[in-house]
This record gives sequence, structure tokens and C-alpha cells, in this order.
Amino acid sequence: MRFRHPDGSVVHLAYCTNVHPAETLDGVLAQLRDHCEPVRRRLGRDRLGIGLWLAHDAARALAADPAALRHLRGELDRRGLEVVTLNGFPYEGFGAQEVKYRVYTPDWADPERLEHTTALARILAQLLPDDAAEGTISTLPLAWRTAHDGERAGRALAALRTLGERLDALQELTGRSICVGLEPEPGCVIETTGDAVVPVTEIAHPRIGVCVDTCHLATSFEDPDTALDALETAGVPVVKSQLSAALHAQDPGQDAEREALAAFAEPRFLHQTRARTPDGALRAVDDLPEALAPGGLPRDVPWRSHFHVPLHAAPVPPLTSTLPVLKAALARLVGGTRPRTRHLEVETYTWQALPPELRPRDRARLADGIAAELTLAGDLLTDLGLKELP
Repeated sequence: MRFRHPDGSVVHLAYCTNVHPAETLDGVLAQLRDHCEPVRRRLGRDRLGIGLWLAHDAARALAADPAALRHLRGELDRRGLEVVTLNGFPYEGFGAQEVKYRVYTPDWADPERLEHTTALARILAQLLPDDAAEGTISTLPLAWRTAHDGERAGRALAALRTLGERLDALQELTGRSICVGLEPEPGCVIETTGDAVVPVTEIAHPRIGVCVDTCHLATSFEDPDTALDALETAGVPVVKSQLSAALHAQDPGQDAEREALAAFAEPRFLHQTRARTPDGALRAVDDLPEALAPGGLPRDVPWRSHFHVPLHAAPVPPLTSTLPVLKAALARLVGGTRPRTRHLEVETYTWQALPPELRPRDRARLADGIAAELTLAGDLLTDLGLKELP
């Protein structure tokens, strides 16, 4: 979906396909047929943007076979789909029964991460629509914190500088500009937008910036205005933004709120949880079960948990979502005289990890839910003065 900003530029809205497990190229092609095209049809649009997730095996197949890449591009066109952004954070296995900490490997100190991201950039340059000269890729924020010492930190920054050089060469070759955004996430080396400033400025390459995920922003209790102002002051570009919402428990001292949270403590993904104390400090645990355990997090202050909940459907009371944080961030990102980013991606990958009674029972219900999320996001954009394009 495309929207015209009042300054005349085009803002792209997509949804991320990491919600649909696929490790191979055949699996990606099946996603387009079974999920993405049905979502487009529900929205009644001739064209739908998707934020494509390509696992390592799928990316390797596409990078090695120009004919396969042309076939993928043809399938996108035939099904009324377009790609201007890729989710390069998960490397492989995102559809596994247990993902947890594995999603952070390989990290940016490992050569596999550089080679994978380079391949994604080359693929994206060929998938971009003919009238789109810019593409973006989101990636993990260097590493999970416990796997990052001084030596690995140096290797990670060196790899990202090399990536910047490769992106420059790719533009010279193809005429397409590809930028990569480090995505701050709780528990990682770059946990907050503030943490991103030093490494991005040390890398000092205009194609390396930040991907702002509004669930992560909210989980860390960051104020959107403060966070985005700090990035702008430091000259750190917002490459893309993932529109997502976290779980919020206002009073976890109540049994009903803890019981409601416990229904979201599932075994597949990591749900980093934070509590904000009255003095503004954060107490942190790596997963929701730790927060709920005796002595886990203080129960007299609000909690937020990294669980991407559907944008259009508030959690069952007494829980709420952090949709207000998303709205505030979006207003700062695209509501001004110029857009701070032109690539927006709805990223609710946890549909099948929701409590059983909230999960979509079949493909049709999932497509309905994704379409409803995109409708809400589109309405937020038009409320900010953007106009949807045909």
C-alpha cells in the first residue's frame, strides 16, 4: 500500500511475512499464493506491499540463481504484490517450535551475518518495483548482550562498515539504494534507540541507520518524542519502522492481571519483560515466566512484555496494548512536514503464539486479521494527512 505524504513523497506500508513460516524458496512462493494474495484481496487493493522475510536457505537459492530471482519477481507482479523492504533479523528457523535465544544468531561478529545481509541487499535491488529506487532491510542490533565482548564488538562494527561499502557498490551497479537499519530490542547490545547512537555514529555510513520497532520502543518504556528527537539530533537515520504493539499490565499486583499475562507465557518466542519503577528506572527479565515467578519483577509498578499483539484487537481486559505508543511514534515519523522514514511494516509475527482462544483457526481467519491490522495502520496514516494511492 502506498500513501502520498503532504510533501509529495511516497510512504510505503507493508506487512511482514515472518508470520508465515517458510525456510525455502518453494515455501516463500507458497506464502505469496496462500497468504499474501488473499490479504490483498480482502483489502480490495490492486497492490499490496509485503515486508519479505527470506531465511538463509531461501536467500542463498535466490542469490545463486538469477532465473529463480526473476521467477520470484514475476510471481510478485502476478499476484499484485510489491517489495521495498526485507526483514533480515531472523537468519533461519523462525517457524521452529522453540525460537527463543536462537533468533540472535549468527550475530554481527559472525561472518555469516554479513554474507547473508549482503545477499539480501542484492536480492532486494532486483525485487524493487520499477518506480522505486530505494529499499530497506532491518537487522538484529549487533548481538544478544551476553555474547558480546570487546573483541566481538570490534568485529561487528567492522562488518557493518564493510556492508556499507558493499551497499555503495551495489548502487553503482544497479542504480538502487539499499539501506540497513539496526533494530533496537530489549536484552540486546542495542536495547534502546539511545543505545543505537554511539555504534551507528561510529560506523559513520549513511546507509546504516536504525529500524524503530514500536513494540520494542514501548517495552523499554521509551518516550517516542524523546527517542526520535535524540536520533535526529545525533544524525542517525530511521531507515524503516515496524508498527507493532506490546502487552501492558498496569497493575500486576492484581491476581487477575498476572493470570492474564500467564496465558501469553508460551514456549516459542522470547518475551522480554520490563517494569518501570517510580524513579524511572527499569527492572528487567529475559522472559515472561521469569517476571511472573516469585521475586521476578516488582508487582507494584506497571509491566510491559515483548509480545507483538494484533494492532486492531486489544488484549482481553485487564491487559491493554501499547498501541498509544505506536500512534505517538507514527505521528513523529510521518506526521510532520517531511517523513522521517518512508517504509512502514506491520510486524505481528505472534498470531499462532497467542493464547489458544485468540489464535486464528485457519488461513482465512489469519488473512482477515492481517487485513484488519493493515486497515488500522492505513487509517492512522490518513488521519495524519497522508493520502492512499491507487
